[in-house]
Amino acid sequence: MTDPRPRLPFITAAPAWHIPRLRLVDTEAPPNPARSVDTHSSGLAWARRYRTTLLLTDAGVIAAAVATGLAAHLGSEGASAADLGQHAEYWGVSLLIIATWILTLGTFHTRDSRVVGVGATEYKRVINASALAFGLLAIGFLLFQVHSARDYFLVALPLGLAALTLERWLWRKWLLHQRLFGHYLSRVIVVGKREDVDYVIGQIDAKSGAAYCVVGAALESDGGPAVMAGQHEVPVVADLSRVASAAASMGVDSVIVAGAPEGGSQYIRNLAWDLEGTSAELVLSSRLTDVAGPRIHFRPVEGLPLIHVEIPHFDGARHALKRMLDLVASGLGLLVLLPLLLAIGILVRVESPGPALFLQERCGRNGRTFTMVKFRSMVRTAEDDLAGLRELNEASGALFKIRHDPRITRVGRVIRKYSLDELPQLWNVFVGDMSLVGPRPPLPTEVECYERHVHRRLYIKPGLTGMWQVNGRSDLSWDESVRLDLFYVENWSLPGDLLILWRTVKVVLRPTGAY
Repeated sequence: MTDPRPRLPFITAAPAWHIPRLRLVDTEAPPNPARSVDTHSSGLAWARRYRTTLLLTDAGVIAAAVATGLAAHLGSEGASAADLGQHAEYWGVSLLIIATWILTLGTFHTRDSRVVGVGATEYKRVINASALAFGLLAIGFLLFQVHSARDYFLVALPLGLAALTLERWLWRKWLLHQRLFGHYLSRVIVVGKREDVDYVIGQIDAKSGAAYCVVGAALESDGGPAVMAGQHEVPVVADLSRVASAAASMGVDSVIVAGAPEGGSQYIRNLAWDLEGTSAELVLSSRLTDVAGPRIHFRPVEGLPLIHVEIPHFDGARHALKRMLDLVASGLGLLVLLPLLLAIGILVRVESPGPALFLQERCGRNGRTFTMVKFRSMVRTAEDDLAGLRELNEASGALFKIRHDPRITRVGRVIRKYSLDELPQLWNVFVGDMSLVGPRPPLPTEVECYERHVHRRLYIKPGLTGMWQVNGRSDLSWDESVRLDLFYVENWSLPGDLLILWRTVKVVLRPTGAY
């Protein structure tokens, strides 16, 4: 039986706390254990090499950005490169900018092996480190009246930040490509009850970007069948009492504890002690991060580390910024895409009699209804024909989906495949009924069937795209769709929205799960 729980992508990477040799991480982890793992490139060795490579390329990018800013400044002043030898101040300021920028990138752990290659945390740290570096430099230049730095300082920041982001993205693409072939992965054993181990291994197997490759499982009993991960098996290599010896003999990099194993905290404490003689670190996988990953923080009390879960907020400055992004992006989108919108409208009208647009009542924030606009992808009588198709419904819960719906026209099938039928919803975003990113906009009849907790989907505006769009689209079950939407409602962020928008572009260009 397929587990209905969805894979949680990154809005932002779930928090990871490193307590000497102990980490608590989200159950999300991406690779495919079926690949043969390059043991020479796994663990700490590959991480050190990768960090060194990033450091060198970061330094090169920053130096190039500062040099470009300096060249622009000299050009505006009518000076030449020969003047540099006569102005030691230029050299000093340039070296100070480069050194400060590199140091802050290191201070913010932007090259940490736990964040590179997956999620938005790496990019957020790069942006925050760059902002701090230039804030400190700006204050210093102001206090010491270093006027020569002002002009090229302003050029170097945006140019360098853009170049750093591009550089990190290119390295991430390279790293993900290497991981497809089993390189740069950490070998892990997953420990716990069979159902918890199944779930964690399934999450790891289903993703394609994290640094873990499961080479074995440790269950309460080392008997019984192997754990299935997709189309292959993960062998049971030990029971709970022999995890450390199995980790040492197999040379694994991490031991992941799934859920709450028998023995509770005392077992985990003993396991941490047993692993001290090995090269493996201990990782705790908590289902709590399924609900509130980005809102979890440690609140230390002497002898009792408490986990603090922030209460989600559904208004305030963040939502105002989100609305500003929606307004600008949807307005520009409508202008740029106007020729395409007109062309699609004409094709819809030519193939099937009736209006080009399909208007439907949907529920928005706080249950307020609005008229959602789409291109018509079905025959005019689609609503009247619905009753006769109920028994063919392939979806669960309140959804109605048929993979080969006979009501869809030929043009409709194409525009649905590439989500072009949803482009008119940019108007809904522009007028404030919807957002660019958010939960799926439900029908009033669906809302009537909602259980109590599902109503939380209505706490924010529905989206033109969302986590459901980039994680399976129509292939998602009802439970998966609800789980993804509720996670987004409570944990969304602007960087996460930008990442979802970027992933949406890739999904639309390589469509799967759309019907």
